[in-house]
Amino acid sequence: MPKHTGRTPRGDQRWATFLRNHAKPIVACDFPVTVTASFRLIYLFVVIEHGSRKLLHFNVTSSPCAEWTLQQLREALAFKEQYCYLLHDRDSILARHLDESITRLGLKVLRSPQHSPKANAICERVNGTIRREYLDWVIPLSASHLQIILKEWVGHYNSGRPHMSLGLGIPDPPVNTAGSLRRRYRLNTGLVQARAVLGGLHHEYALGAAI
Repeated sequence: MPKHTGRTPRGDQRWATFLRNHAKPIVACDFPVTVTASFRLIYLFVVIEHGSRKLLHFNVTSSPCAEWTLQQLREALAFKEQYCYLLHDRDSILARHLDESITRLGLKVLRSPQHSPKANAICERVNGTIRREYLDWVIPLSASHLQIILKEWVGHYNSGRPHMSLGLGIPDPPVNTAGSLRRRYRLNTGLVQARAVLGGLHHEYALGAAI
């Protein structure tokens, strides 16, 4: 980054802005796992956008394979031209021939080094968030049950849960409140409205008119 002396030019950018701008074309994927009430191992496949922290896609399976994974990536990314890179670890499911198929979707594959989860930190972070905020409190009965309950959580994560990395904004705010929810705001007047989600496990808050 060039250093300027004296008055900062109007077109200059902060380091955080530089990182956000370069994160926009990057998406990452991973396979966190969970266990059902009958002790079956279920794989959860997630795809997250680096720039906005939005969860673009998720699905569950008890038998992951390269063909299934490629289909999930097609559903998540095939018609989105704004992405250039896909970051993933060296899991055996994500084989070399799968990477060749991904490049035909117009993406360059970035494989993280072995035993280096911090190289895919954003995806690893969301894996931990899923567990801490939901799966540690709910026991899925089956793969289909896990998919149903996670659908509600993903909606909360994208459209209602504040993110520290976004300045307490949310990845995918409603259209009518996009401006206020993407930045911090000070409450001067009005009423804070709370809405229970996930059976009361979490709440979403919004500003309403004062009574």
